[in-house]
Amino acid sequence: MARLSNNTDQLETSAARPQRMLLFLAAVVVGTLFAAVYLPNWQPALVASIVGDAPKAYWFLSRGSALVAFGLLWLSMALGVIITNRLARIWPGGPTAFDLHEYISILGIAFALFHGFILLGDRFINFRIAQIIIPFTTVDYKPLWVGLGQLAIYLWVIIMASFYIRSSLGGKSWRWVHYLSYLVFGLALAHGLAAGTDSAAPWAAGMYWGSAASLLFLLIYRISIKVLPQTA
Repeated sequence: MARLSNNTDQLETSAARPQRMLLFLAAVVVGTLFAAVYLPNWQPALVASIVGDAPKAYWFLSRGSALVAFGLLWLSMALGVIITNRLARIWPGGPTAFDLHEYISILGIAFALFHGFILLGDRFINFRIAQIIIPFTTVDYKPLWVGLGQLAIYLWVIIMASFYIRSSLGGKSWRWVHYLSYLVFGLALAHGLAAGTDSAAPWAAGMYWGSAASLLFLLIYRISIKVLPQTA
């Protein structure tokens, strides 16, 4: 009976997941429409910043979404590491941590894509669609460092896609694909430090290096719990 109850709970959870995703997307659409209709009336200065002679909103939105995307990348990776080193059993629980790891990755990719494509509206940097899509083609603004960020997004999408073809890849191949997450984080860190206009600020530097240090700690802990019992 207990096994039957557990299977029933799993089926209900699987059935509810698409419904929750549809509700989430509906909330996003409604919120976006509400903002598009009412914000121009409430915030004339915001409208001027978007469609005026020297619009700055696109650049500000790109900077803000980049920081959010980086934070979500860090959180997704931290959850991934604690899943493998069993800390997730303490909090928030293995299945919950795995679901959060997956959904936060999706949300992070969405913010990363927004970070790039919103720059099409910025008149100062003047990126074209091809420069947004093709790495190392932003000749007018730090092509190397911007290109590293673009590569990070592509690799992140590949890793995210592996969630849904895990059975086809097999466990070993899937794990190797997920090891690319560390490369993604390194590329994103280099991109943020070298191409970000806020990277020299103490709060930004603290965020970048603090996130890197915390992931390094979790990685060392993960390795140590695998190695130490074998050497004892």
